[in-house]
Amino acid sequence: MGWPGHAVLQVPVIELEDWIVTRTRHYDAGFISDDPGFHHAHITVLAPLTSWDVEAIAALAASSKPFDFELDHVDTFADGTIYLHTDKTGEFKQLTAGAWLAHPQVRPYGGDDPLPHLTLDRLSAQVGVASTEALLDGLLPVHGRANALELVWYRSNECHLIGRWPLGG
Repeated sequence: MGWPGHAVLQVPVIELEDWIVTRTRHYDAGFISDDPGFHHAHITVLAPLTSWDVEAIAALAASSKPFDFELDHVDTFADGTIYLHTDKTGEFKQLTAGAWLAHPQVRPYGGDDPLPHLTLDRLSAQVGVASTEALLDGLLPVHGRANALELVWYRSNECHLIGRWPLGG
């Protein structure tokens, strides 16, 4: 049967959508969604979700103000994940804390103090920070606006938007 999939509560990063779609297609085109509401480029708020509280997500979104953010430099985690760092970690951590309160069974990013980020790639013999920065040439810094929470489903050939809630109601 394979991986059953899971949902992700996320903030879309429209400015990098084309770049992320290209990298995703490079690795596994099954994760390219044909749902026009689905955003591949995102900063995760909480994952993995196998069940969720829609009312709590709506309340969190309504009580959270939209904010601008910048993705300014490429870095790596110890596990080899290459990511873009955001200057608004406090605001994203507040969203994660609110979502986690409603879904205490989920450990955000598998830990207790997650670092908000946009995943770009993974270290390998062919991929590194320098090669990723070269592919991003001219795109950084990215100036985005967090104005919605999206709940999306991830599973190969089944990626789609479940729901979207504007920040601030």
